[in-house]
Amino acid sequence: MRRFLPALALLFPVSLASCGAEGGNPAFRASGEVIAFSGGEGGASHACATCHGLKGEGDGRLTPRLAGLDDGYLHRQMDDYANGRRQNPAMRAVVRRLSGEDRAKVAAYYAALPPTGTALAGISPLYRERCSGCHGAAGEGRDAANPRLAGQSPAYIAAQLEAWRSGKRRGDGMGEMLAISRALTPAEVDLLASHAEAALQPARRP
Repeated sequence: MRRFLPALALLFPVSLASCGAEGGNPAFRASGEVIAFSGGEGGASHACATCHGLKGEGDGRLTPRLAGLDDGYLHRQMDDYANGRRQNPAMRAVVRRLSGEDRAKVAAYYAALPPTGTALAGISPLYRERCSGCHGAAGEGRDAANPRLAGQSPAYIAAQLEAWRSGKRRGDGMGEMLAISRALTPAEVDLLASHAEAALQPARRP
């Protein structure tokens, strides 16, 4: 038996090298979907789907819908959580375990999913004046800097306006969101959030 040990020792490096070669091949790398459901290097406790749902639908409260959002926007938000421009301890812990490539894969995966909300409802003059120029006439979004609002929960929209107002969320370039959120009264915040509430009503009927 002992005479076989040197031969086995020589075989193990070859096997490990073969595994490493496969790991470097794109065909063997984890997809965005796999990372979203497995948590990548962070493990199952870091899986996106745990909080954001199996289809990226969110929880209808403070955890946002990801399905159908712009991939550039999603990637940027992960970067912002990692560097502290957007504050959330749980999200920071998750995204800091993901490489830039993995973040891009996850963003592309969720962006390709069908959105759960098509348009805001009961649009008010306030929304048209303060929001539509960047987020679209019906909350459909514009690009990586101006995300879709349709499909998000009223609680989430209100919470994000407060985060912008308080400075817990940053990264809006010219400071538009900071200025707009600080100019809104509590009643106006409720009114803007109500557009999301009205849009979600049909989906809640049995």
